[in-house]
Amino acid sequence: MAYNAAERAYEHVKARILTGELDGHMLSEGVFATELGVSRTPVREAFLRLQVEGLMRLYPKRGALVVPVGPHESREVLAARRVVECASVKEAIGDPDLPDTLADLLEQQRKAAGTPRFGELDAAFHTALVEAAGNSLLSGFYQGLRDRQIRLIATAVRTVQERSDEILEQHANIVAGVREKDVERVEALLADHLQRVYEGIVS
Repeated sequence: MAYNAAERAYEHVKARILTGELDGHMLSEGVFATELGVSRTPVREAFLRLQVEGLMRLYPKRGALVVPVGPHESREVLAARRVVECASVKEAIGDPDLPDTLADLLEQQRKAAGTPRFGELDAAFHTALVEAAGNSLLSGFYQGLRDRQIRLIATAVRTVQERSDEILEQHANIVAGVREKDVERVEALLADHLQRVYEGIVS
């Protein structure tokens, strides 16, 4: 039971952090314990896990600070994503199911605009492209970027309200390029898309 409570607390707090809305905030174990209807112990365990992941910094008797996304982290994520995604295009574009998969995720993302699901579906869209390449090493590395990717997209969209529309339009162009099996075009679209999405949070 304690394990379930701790896991639930971890998933709940992490989901809130990934929306970007808590960046720079001090969080209290007691507040989340009350919110979830559990004791402080599972919340404390959740906070410790999130500190290990670099999402929180704990201060005894004061609470837990949600570590804001910094320009350095943003630059690193951008560089890593550009390398992995562009390297995956050549192999991925041969997957006959990929265009429809991406189109379906794009439609879901359109419906999720303005909600936390938007960032999750953004990550799913790009992950589908990487997975279609069939390179387990690249896929494994890319999976490690997922949480940062979701959080940065949430930050970008919150910073510039029109950004969600831009992201959807750019995704639609990527889907069109994949359907046409135009490797060079898709690589160029991805590189431009990533740069534009991170404008304002990467300096």
